[in-house]
Amino acid sequence: MGLGMFNQIQYFISVVKNHNFTKAAEECHISQPAISQQIKELEGNLGVKLLDRKGRSFKVTPAGQYFYQHGQDIIKNLDELLRQTKEIGTQEKEPYVLRAGYLRNFGTSEFLEAVSKFSKEYPDVQVRITSSGHENLYDLLRTDRIDFAFSDLRRAPSNSYVNDFLTESHFQVIISNNKFPTDQKTITTDDLKDMPCILIVGPNEEAAEEDYYRNILGVRSTFITAQTYDEAAVMAASGQGYLLMNDRTSKLIAHQDALQTMTLLNNGKEMTQDYYAFWKANNSGFYIETFADILKEQFEK
Repeated sequence: MGLGMFNQIQYFISVVKNHNFTKAAEECHISQPAISQQIKELEGNLGVKLLDRKGRSFKVTPAGQYFYQHGQDIIKNLDELLRQTKEIGTQEKEPYVLRAGYLRNFGTSEFLEAVSKFSKEYPDVQVRITSSGHENLYDLLRTDRIDFAFSDLRRAPSNSYVNDFLTESHFQVIISNNKFPTDQKTITTDDLKDMPCILIVGPNEEAAEEDYYRNILGVRSTFITAQTYDEAAVMAASGQGYLLMNDRTSKLIAHQDALQTMTLLNNGKEMTQDYYAFWKANNSGFYIETFADILKEQFEK
């Protein structure tokens, strides 16, 4: 697409948006006869009518409506291309910073491997890492305080974000081996209703986690909290409650001699959770997408 057609697309979008040639000409800093001629040339190049002219007024044809809608996408994508190119081109003055967050309760193995590989391939890019709970990560991403989040999926996917699936994990219960037969392999939330559920949460995360565990996972227990894995493990081993974790992070719990691990069931089926890479669709830059690809590789090994 040449520069001439690119300008014509901009002129056409302005005409349809303003529904007036004169206003569009003013907006595009071009004369009214000139913008009218440019639209006619555009129609000639395409071989279809975009506007059905009637005196000084016009109606947008079906082809024109399609061209108007998708022409805006082209302009937007080009503007984003120019912005990102300028951003990368000025790195010598201001190094690019990739702000990435990961879900604290998942574990760090794959994420840190991705950070290490990315940093080796792009040593001039600074990577700033944040560890937090699901709701805080979502809020940081929503308010542009991080560029990228690795977290579990708790909401319906939104077109405002890129939602890149990474892995699935099974829920497991970590509990004192004095509570149930040591050879028991599965358990339900109903079996656990009379025992507290231990949540590993940071400041201001308790309410959101309780809501998720209660209303999404179906936990019927009361809740108590811990700030670290070790603290939670001691609480579970001493019979104060149980931990609900995925089959990856359950391996992080120490004192295994005092604890047993069981698979959590719901209506006879294993309960699972999906984990994704998230970033805003309008912030989908080269480094963000590259980091997401590298992180995905860690889960495919």
